[in-house]
Amino acid sequence: QVQLVESGGGLAQPGGSLRLSCAASGQGFSNYIVGWFRQAPGKAREFVGAMSGNTMMTYYSNDVRGRFLVSRDNGKNTAWLQMNSLKPEDTAVYYCAADSSDFASMVRTKRFRSWGQGTQVTVAS
Repeated sequence: QVQLVESGGGLAQPGGSLRLSCAASGQGFSNYIVGWFRQAPGKAREFVGAMSGNTMMTYYSNDVRGRFLVSRDNGKNTAWLQMNSLKPEDTAVYYCAADSSDFASMVRTKRFRSWGQGTQVTVAS
């Protein structure tokens, strides 16, 4: 599987914005679905959103739809999570993930085989 490294986490104010980056190494990045997850202390890991490799299909959780956007540049082997209208409940460690499965299967299972190390996002005044 590809190697993934997240960056861009930090502190943001409620209502503010933050953009996370996910840099991938290895071949065939355009064939991988990129997903974003988050995990707050004491809570289960939560699916945030994902984008397919070449067709650029997207799928978002209800909690972030309309506020967060997943994008990617296959030539740069990079994906992003643009987070807007941030809320304190968005505070979590955010992870990017990649998998070569078809998009419909991913929507059903939320399974990803490759994971980054995570980056902390804190939303507070």
